Amino acid sequence: MNYRSRSGGESDGRFDRCGCDGDSATTVEREGATLAVGRDVNVGPDVAAEALRDTHGWPDWGPAVSAVESDDRYVTQGTTGRVRVGGAWVPFRVTACNGRRWDWRVAGLPATGHRVDGYAGEPERSRVVIEVPAVAAWYVPVCRRALDRFAALVEP
Repeated sequence: MNYRSRSGGESDGRFDRCGCDGDSATTVEREGATLAVGRDVNVGPDVAAEALRDTHGWPDWGPAVSAVESDDRYVTQGTTGRVRVGGAWVPFRVTACNGRRWDWRVAGLPATGHRVDGYAGEPERSRVVIEVPAVAAWYVPVCRRALDRFAALVEP
């Protein structure tokens, strides 16, 4: 199945809170060998996690993904398919998934991790995080844009 987009200082371990265009509500924190690009959304963690795992929605919020082909609408461990990135189709495989967290390999290489964290006592609020290997820090602005677009899609 094909799914295309409908919308055309590290010293303390935390980076600036604003996005590339100055309007982003994302944050970037160092977590070991990864950079956790995160954004709060005004939906519960189960709602956010379902939207994050929905391959139909990836082109709508992922700036690097223009289309997806997969037999699975919602990723689980072992889901395979391909994504169109920069005009080229590349294969992907989900290597781990527990419902609120999933990791994948794209073109055979370890790629970003994705997770949703809940807030105790705040059932209609969660934090969506894309984990980027520190060696790929150049990809952080893309993740910031992705999370801002994701929030616009899922929030009421």
